[in-house]
Amino acid sequence: MATTTDIARRVYDHTWKLDPIVRSLLDTDFYKLLMLQMIWARYPDVQATFSLINRTKSVRLADEIDENELRAQLDYARTVSFTKKEMIWLAGNTFYGRKQIFMPEFLAWLADFRLPDYELAKEDGQYRLDFHGSWTHTTMWEIPALAIINELRSRAALRDLGQFSLDVTYARAKAKMWDKVERLKAFPDIRISDFGTRRRHSFLWQRWCVEALKEGIGESFTGTSNVKLAMDTDLEALGTNAHELPMVMAALAETDEELLAAPYKVLHDWNTLYGGNLLIVLPDAFGTAAFLRDAPDWVADWTGFRPDSVPPIEGGERIIDWWKAHGRDPREKLLIFSDGLDVDTILETYQHFEGRVRMAFGWGTNLTNDFEGCAPAHNDGLKAISLVCKVSSANGRPAIKLSDNPNKATGNAREIERYIRLFGGEERVKKPVLV
Repeated sequence: MATTTDIARRVYDHTWKLDPIVRSLLDTDFYKLLMLQMIWARYPDVQATFSLINRTKSVRLADEIDENELRAQLDYARTVSFTKKEMIWLAGNTFYGRKQIFMPEFLAWLADFRLPDYELAKEDGQYRLDFHGSWTHTTMWEIPALAIINELRSRAALRDLGQFSLDVTYARAKAKMWDKVERLKAFPDIRISDFGTRRRHSFLWQRWCVEALKEGIGESFTGTSNVKLAMDTDLEALGTNAHELPMVMAALAETDEELLAAPYKVLHDWNTLYGGNLLIVLPDAFGTAAFLRDAPDWVADWTGFRPDSVPPIEGGERIIDWWKAHGRDPREKLLIFSDGLDVDTILETYQHFEGRVRMAFGWGTNLTNDFEGCAPAHNDGLKAISLVCKVSSANGRPAIKLSDNPNKATGNAREIERYIRLFGGEERVKKPVLV
């Protein structure tokens, strides 16, 4: 039986020795390692910059988080390396039913990996945080950078609470979380995984949530995207790929034709390296409508799709119609929903599609950072915000994400307009971005 941490007491006694925010380079999403192997194997010379973007502009991060504390955590993360135990686990574990998914040469390279330098400045109440250098290294900053800033914000919000106030806050958060577990237990065939690393309240709280789901919903809990927690709790590490791959491929394109082909070039490269159970399409980097319109027929043979920036029922119906139009049976396919899910959305979507398609739900921020209303006094610092760290350039060229939701688009405004002219802007609808 797992021994749970007294989180309130631990927060009250926070010390560097006990709780650096990044305590392992495995404390990242599994898809970062899968993508890193492809980048290392196929694009080792590409230079890429990743940049912090706070979509919740009303929250002035530079006013809430002390710059010296932020630098200290970022600097500490640069000293962390993979341990011998971690490397043995990566080499010997079975992922998606496959042994040795990571090449020995890649693991030998990874054993010496360190996070590269960063650039940090303040601008109008926000932090400008950029990571420049080889794509093989800057890509690995995305998750730890977000985890550091989100946890520092949580710590700042809790700093003035006494021990009993902290006890009450965490007791309420645990009760709130367990109520969600009880609702999910009523649907034993549902499949839930933890996707909550990047915007979690804290490392300790994410671990508590993962252990609670493991006990509470049993086999319905299929695993976690967090590689360290997967190793520590004997769960499956889950994840495939992210928007940065087509964003970089598009930025590197020499012609409009190459740019339009970039999303499918990524899939070809991915299939060559992995194939099998990892064939999940992320279609919305430049708009799902454009992706489906121009997709080669072989894309319909992939295992499934992860609609990421459109309401799940709307996105799922669109993809099911596309499968049917290409002569595929949706009941043999998989939809992975992961965008801003809460329990209500999960259950509504599950009941809507039950029996029509296979489903899985990657539960993120609303799993690992739902503290709203839990503190004894109102505390805006505990409310989750929409914070991302996106690739912003590749080999000196701007990297663009259009998304199905224009409020989630990133990149140079002029280039965004160019991409819209090329890919089209149909079915892109502005919606609030809460997390």
